[in-house]
Amino acid sequence: MFRPALSVSALFLAMTVSLSAQAQVTVKDAWVRTSVQGQKATGAFMQLSAPQDMRLIEARSPVAGVVELHEMAMDNNVMKMAAVPAIDLPAGKPVALQPGGYHVMLMDLKAPLAKDSSVSLTLKFKDSKGVVSQQELKLPVKEMTHGLGKNGAAGAAHKH
Repeated sequence: MFRPALSVSALFLAMTVSLSAQAQVTVKDAWVRTSVQGQKATGAFMQLSAPQDMRLIEARSPVAGVVELHEMAMDNNVMKMAAVPAIDLPAGKPVALQPGGYHVMLMDLKAPLAKDSSVSLTLKFKDSKGVVSQQELKLPVKEMTHGLGKNGAAGAAHKH
């Protein structure tokens, strides 16, 4: 016996799965800065590209008691850092989360983060229609290089 309702439901489910796969944010060059005994904060950095206008609205990690989205910027020749409620991801345009700019702050670290270990990080996004999605990531822990970040800020000066 043919059941058209079942076929329509299956088709709808396939389309929903396909749409959610297409809406995934691309994450490139993701890493977390090492920390040492007694250090209570570090940063996570990456490049994000969204296929449609989206916002990064939250980050979570089991290695930290507090995880916040942050922006570091120059204000009257003084570098200032502050939490931001979200980071806009314009459709098709890569957004760098890097030392000296936007980044994810991992605070109240539960243990030092050693080079060549990895950190679980969950990113939560909201699209222009209000649909929330999340991505689970495993980021490698690396030492900070001494290159320049956004605004010409020296990476070595990015301390918290």
